Amino acid sequence: MPAVTPPSNPNDAGKPVTRRSSWAEAAAAADATKPSRAPSAAAPVSPSPSVTPAPARPAAPIAAVPSAASSSGEVAAEAAVPPSDAPAETPSFRRSRPTVADTIADAPMPDFISSPGLFVKEQKPRPVGGFRGALYNLTGGAWNLGPGPKQRQEDELARRISRQLQGSYNTAILSLKGGIGKTSTTVGVGLTLAEYRGDAPCAIDANPDSGDLVERALGEGIYQQSTPRTISDLLENIDSIDSLTSLARYMHHAGRLHLIAGEQDPEVSDSLTAEEYRRIRKLISSYYSVVLTDCGTGVTHNAMSGILQSADNLVIAAGYAVSGAKRARSTLQWLASHGYEDLARNAIVVITDKDEVSSRVDKDAIEEHLSGICRELIAVPHDRGVADGDLVTLDVLKPETRRAYKEIAAAIVDGYR
Repeated sequence: MPAVTPPSNPNDAGKPVTRRSSWAEAAAAADATKPSRAPSAAAPVSPSPSVTPAPARPAAPIAAVPSAASSSGEVAAEAAVPPSDAPAETPSFRRSRPTVADTIADAPMPDFISSPGLFVKEQKPRPVGGFRGALYNLTGGAWNLGPGPKQRQEDELARRISRQLQGSYNTAILSLKGGIGKTSTTVGVGLTLAEYRGDAPCAIDANPDSGDLVERALGEGIYQQSTPRTISDLLENIDSIDSLTSLARYMHHAGRLHLIAGEQDPEVSDSLTAEEYRRIRKLISSYYSVVLTDCGTGVTHNAMSGILQSADNLVIAAGYAVSGAKRARSTLQWLASHGYEDLARNAIVVITDKDEVSSRVDKDAIEEHLSGICRELIAVPHDRGVADGDLVTLDVLKPETRRAYKEIAAAIVDGYR
């Protein structure tokens, strides 16, 4: 192994020469003599205990390198080092490897929000009923064919009904003739909204002719046993109502459907004005995102202008009769010619088969007559749970009737923009 002597220095004259036992120690000693680019910030290098470092020359530092041995057995070589301002080069025997932090920083960041499917396998919805549901239950969920077309349609209706809303919206349900399913539609749709929406809806009985909205939602007996607070009581104390708790004293509850009863006294039932209705609507809008207003028969009573001015869409009740179709068409024409053209164009016409009309009535012709003048036309089949004029509950209705109310509710929420 060649030996290396440190650089000669006049001050070291007479001192014994320390020989290096290896090339690595000689290189370490040479590195120790090199000044850094920023001498003030560099830390001194501690030499190995077995190596005596050579003092560095301030002006021209010299590095010791191994060389061939001379005949006398002593080897000495001096090599000039570049100026101190030259960039230091990494020794060729050192290999630069990326750290774990560098690898993570260079890797693309996955999007956990917009691409959840990259990390979680999509699970099919559970089928309900039919062959698919039976197979799912029989295999304990091992075989999941997913919902069938009918269930997918039902799920889509539920999604439309439960859509989150920003603000408060009002739907007016009206007709030109009584006894054709206007109030039953209000109750059925209101109960459907309460079933599928996260926020409770509110229904207001603004019928000037002693409306029976609350009786149809609660039942005559339950309503008579409760405190008969009406819309007149609400108006009398409206200035003192500043919370949902105080408002609840003037409301009735059919499950999650909250209702304001109409005035039953015939002497004051027609006294509700447009301004009074607007005050009620302003109060209700602070606590409910969906409001249904049962307007009663006709479009010219005192409160009607206030109802139409605050309505976001309309439901026109009609029946399977020539006169019922004509009245529904006349209602839409009246609205369009009195400044409510948008409401008429986006109206939902509901035809209720309340009296199970005879086979001589051409239902298809009536539907075709009305479908072209409204946004959507929906038919409610004949159902004794609606036709008897008493309590309306979703549990006793036919599946076809419940689906019709779901379609109406979905169409109503679709119109809230």
